[in-house]
Amino acid sequence: MFTIEHALLQIGEGQRVLDVGCGGGRHSWGIYSLLDCRVCALDLGGEDLKKTRYVLQSVQEEKKRNGTWLAVRGDAMNLPLKDASFDRVLCSEVLEHVRDDRQSMAELVRVLKPGGLLAVSVPTYQTEAVYWRISRDYCNTSGGHVRKYHAAEIRELVSGSNLHIYDIRRKHALHSPYWLLRCIFGIKNDKALIPSLYHRFLVWDLKTRTRPVRLLDDLFNHVFPKSIVIYARKGEDGARPGPD
Repeated sequence: MFTIEHALLQIGEGQRVLDVGCGGGRHSWGIYSLLDCRVCALDLGGEDLKKTRYVLQSVQEEKKRNGTWLAVRGDAMNLPLKDASFDRVLCSEVLEHVRDDRQSMAELVRVLKPGGLLAVSVPTYQTEAVYWRISRDYCNTSGGHVRKYHAAEIRELVSGSNLHIYDIRRKHALHSPYWLLRCIFGIKNDKALIPSLYHRFLVWDLKTRTRPVRLLDDLFNHVFPKSIVIYARKGEDGARPGPD
């Protein structure tokens, strides 16, 4: 399941791509499997990075990639990377976790090359507000969410970081009911029947990508999307560019 679309981020062959807060590496290895580029996957979690390294290595061997990859441990608020060193930067479902989101955004922009593109995604306010109200465990678990974003707030955070927003997408409406069920039946109750059955449906959808379900997801993305994705560009001189 890709929240950030590589086509909208205009990722090309040979580019340097940074995935901040990569988790299990779904975006990193998803991009690397499609494009012969140079991928850097970064996360604080050691176990997640082990999985990411394994999958990236498998993709490199299977696809015979020339492009390099690196999976490194690091903090989104203090990236261990040089200024202006990446053509593309993505940060999916991370900013709602960090203590200082403005510092993290400043770091994402710092490592992005002039003229480079950046994409960030966060959960939508409407779904988060419901989950927080129903379940204390949803946000009070270790590594849980520490803030909710109205759409205007995440747009301001990005545009206020000397970036020009060129696209906004809403995603994963069909995942919203799953987390609602998890909150109702207990976030820590992995064996609850109804959420488990719905999860099977989501897995089936990911494997089959049937047109009727895709159309349903697209329709509901206008009503109760799970995530909002912001795509933005850094100016050629490092400053905020004007509109296209």
